[in-house]
Amino acid sequence: MLTLYIGNKNYSSWSMRPWVLMRQTGIAFEEQMLRFDGFGPDSSFKQRALALSPAGRVPILIDGGLRLWDSLAISEYLAEKFPEKHLWPQQLLNRARARCLVAEMHSSFTSLRSLCPMNIEARLPEVGAKLWVEHPPLRADVQLLQDLWTPLLAAANGPMLFDQFSIADAFFAPVCMRLNTYALPLSPAVQAYVQRVSNLPAVQEWVQAARAERDFRPFEEPYRSQP
Repeated sequence: MLTLYIGNKNYSSWSMRPWVLMRQTGIAFEEQMLRFDGFGPDSSFKQRALALSPAGRVPILIDGGLRLWDSLAISEYLAEKFPEKHLWPQQLLNRARARCLVAEMHSSFTSLRSLCPMNIEARLPEVGAKLWVEHPPLRADVQLLQDLWTPLLAAANGPMLFDQFSIADAFFAPVCMRLNTYALPLSPAVQAYVQRVSNLPAVQEWVQAARAERDFRPFEEPYRSQP
């Protein structure tokens, strides 16, 4: 049995990616949570994570003696271990495009990620409106998202970016959570895609668990002092 170590579901966007990927495609795994209590060297989270991987962060996938601690590496490993799941698009050009999108997500969108941290149980449209006005790089990040998604959605023969659910959709699921929380402006086509991702069974399961945590972490909350 694969074991996936994750952080708090309300906050841990990187944990969400492989979890949703595995749950949505029916890959069996055992879930273990490393609760966020801080990220300093003396925190329980950091000590437990360092005992599992040299990076000391989540997610961490364990398969026998193999330990992977990067969400993209985890996804690539799963795609090779379970080829029948078709985690990448089957068509060559779409597979290349999907990998390009995932790499962009992995290394870009710094303003969106820093200004709008994932916080599923919160609703912060007023914060989002203020950030939108005050931060041009945030607007640029959202425009890039729309520029990347719009032609793919127009060409798709299914509800997701490349017809059927793939690693690309799993990687953008936490982005959809941010767009929902902060109510950032989107085109109708992109908003509809965000809603379809939000309605995926695995995403709904994650969201319900995040809301049920009731584990307010002040160091993850730049805009609230209480729930």
